[in-house]
Amino acid sequence: MNIIVCVKQVPDTLAVGVDSKTNTLIREGVDSVINPFDLHAAEVALRLKERYGGVVTALSMGPSQVIDTLRQVLSLGVERAVLLCDIGFAGADTLATSYTLATAVKKLGRFDLIICGRQAVDGDTAHVGPSLAEKLGIPHISCAVKIHKVTDKYIIAQRMTDGAIEKVKLSLPGLITVSKSINKPRTATLKGKMKAARAEVEIWSAHDIGADESKIGLKGSATRVVKMATPKHDRAGLLLEGSVAEQVKGLALKLQQAKVL
Repeated sequence: MNIIVCVKQVPDTLAVGVDSKTNTLIREGVDSVINPFDLHAAEVALRLKERYGGVVTALSMGPSQVIDTLRQVLSLGVERAVLLCDIGFAGADTLATSYTLATAVKKLGRFDLIICGRQAVDGDTAHVGPSLAEKLGIPHISCAVKIHKVTDKYIIAQRMTDGAIEKVKLSLPGLITVSKSINKPRTATLKGKMKAARAEVEIWSAHDIGADESKIGLKGSATRVVKMATPKHDRAGLLLEGSVAEQVKGLALKLQQAKVL
């Protein structure tokens, strides 16, 4: 199988802040990590390759530091990595991002399956996978939690919906987005890390993939972020003194006052 796995580098969401003036994420001084959902997507791709043969290609879009993220998936066993890197790609929303990825996929050539993480933890839209499938004119399954059967013509996967579990047949070529519960990602071996450090990461510009400049980056984005904010945590500590019985009585009183009891 020829499999393409889409990966994204995201800021560490535990440390990221928001610029109140520009409504953008403050990335300076914040560590970047591979999107957690995409590690599960890479694991699905690698297991399918190990069972059925083929090649796994990792595809990402972003600045040059994303090479580190691509080397991470190369260390796991992915054979090829392509980074879409161009100043024209900056500021892309999910519409422009999916167009850019679709254009790159067409340049990559024949494929059987595209695998994406269900969503990225920095945007949480879950738009890109389905939108990419739409732009390529291929069927897709979102939120897959299990792969039941794979043939050269179709895949049967299980997906979660609100209050239901569905088993869906997907004709190939197709696309699936996967949830974290689908597997436990492997860790890289020392040999894998050493091999990845020497591996070539291909870098493609907008010109290289023949992208329409009016459809990429900020120019190709139909949406704008109006406001962003980090959640506020208002927690007040309360120290109860006295014997255990007195502390329990005091806690019960506070809970009653808060109308919890």
